[in-house]
Amino acid sequence: MPSRWDAVSVNGETMRCYVSVPHGAGPFPAVVVIQHAGGVDEFVRGMCDRLAGAHFAAIAPDLFHRDNPNSGDDPLTRMGRLRDVTVVQDVNAAIDHAKEVPEVQAERLGITGYCMGGRVTYLMAAKNPDLKAAVVCWGGNIMVPWGEGPAPFELSKDIGCPMLGLFGEEDPNPTPADVAKLDVELNGLGKAHEFHSYKGAGHAFMNEGRPSYRPEAAQDAWKKCIAWFDKHLTV
Repeated sequence: MPSRWDAVSVNGETMRCYVSVPHGAGPFPAVVVIQHAGGVDEFVRGMCDRLAGAHFAAIAPDLFHRDNPNSGDDPLTRMGRLRDVTVVQDVNAAIDHAKEVPEVQAERLGITGYCMGGRVTYLMAAKNPDLKAAVVCWGGNIMVPWGEGPAPFELSKDIGCPMLGLFGEEDPNPTPADVAKLDVELNGLGKAHEFHSYKGAGHAFMNEGRPSYRPEAAQDAWKKCIAWFDKHLTV
């Protein structure tokens, strides 16, 4: 799939976004892909390419763009510096950019993310009404705010699109109890959603580069992810 790095302006700063588009004539529905703590790394870029292979344009913003690239800080330290107010600005900028990409159908936008990206996906489903579908992949810390303001969980009433959640039953964050709490909240609010939790799977069960990878769960989760976006983003 054709891929590139685009430069996007956020409050006068430059944020790189990895863009992967399907072969053939567009425009295509698009999915904003939110990184995990490792950044827009090989795994995240690979998921963008897989989405493009399934006929969705994909765009992954670099949420660490404010960091000094030579700091040498570990991923969790970098993630700990993120704040919801600037994350929302960054993802909104990526969404606005996606609307202007020639290969994208501007009215058919979804979002997904992994680990911290799943948390951001939940947050953005409540923050940006242009999103038509969301897929949360093992999103942890949804009940915790980053900086001032409410946690994503506290914004559940504002979620404006159908949400799919993909989790591992052996994940310590989010735990099965966390997932159950989210499910109860969304049911009580009448929010369209489906949650699936996989036995024998923990955190990052779709990441082939880690010992946590579980092939059967990963394959089923991917099928469910694509079916969700097919259902809500395609004609």
